[in-house]
Amino acid sequence: MQANSADNASKVSSELSNAVKAGLVKGFPICLGYIPIAIAYGVLAAQTLSLFQLTAMSVLVFAGASQFMGAKMIGAGNGLVEIVVATFILNFRHFVMSLSFMNKARPIPLSWKVPLSLGLTDETFAVSSLHGEEAKKPYGKVFFATLMLLAYLAWVGGSLVGGLLGELIPEQLSQSMNIALYAMFIGLLVPSVKKEWRVGLIAIISMIINYALINLSLADGWAIVISTIMGGFLGIFLLKGDEDN
Repeated sequence: MQANSADNASKVSSELSNAVKAGLVKGFPICLGYIPIAIAYGVLAAQTLSLFQLTAMSVLVFAGASQFMGAKMIGAGNGLVEIVVATFILNFRHFVMSLSFMNKARPIPLSWKVPLSLGLTDETFAVSSLHGEEAKKPYGKVFFATLMLLAYLAWVGGSLVGGLLGELIPEQLSQSMNIALYAMFIGLLVPSVKKEWRVGLIAIISMIINYALINLSLADGWAIVISTIMGGFLGIFLLKGDEDN
């Protein structure tokens, strides 16, 4: 009896250790990618937010693109409603990713799936989807938790470091980090354009609409919201052909 108990304990410990190690291995490349972007966000956000505020945004929001946009909109003096609506639209894909993850992780208890879904980003979702078989293993939930926690800590830590640097480096250098915002969105756009040129056309039309609305004296925040919604509706028609085929 004691021998069997010892063997079972050893097996459990081994499976748990393997799940953690696998999560660390798969999450490490994401961690390396997040740190420089998070630092850039921290430096940019430090222009308009306190160190506590910009770090709290990373802790509570954990969404790079919307944090860049949110910090930029706050700096531009946009209203709360504009910022919330714009970031909600930008992050709406997270609802789809969460539903997909819930479906792939059926063997994992709901008490684990709900908090795990909060750790989903484009990158952690992609890695989780590629390793959906982990959900069937006894400690698959630990694998996903390790993967997402590592990415989360890298983002929050990088944001904190960026915020500290933003308070130390010259203001002109700090302001030059605004280019990181455009680099972020270009980085998100280019892979999609390579797969489907019409995505690029939608982006261009959305930019033209945004420019026109601003010239009509509409507030920048609402111009972003309206052009994003119109671009989304345009995508429904332009990309409909792909679904039919």
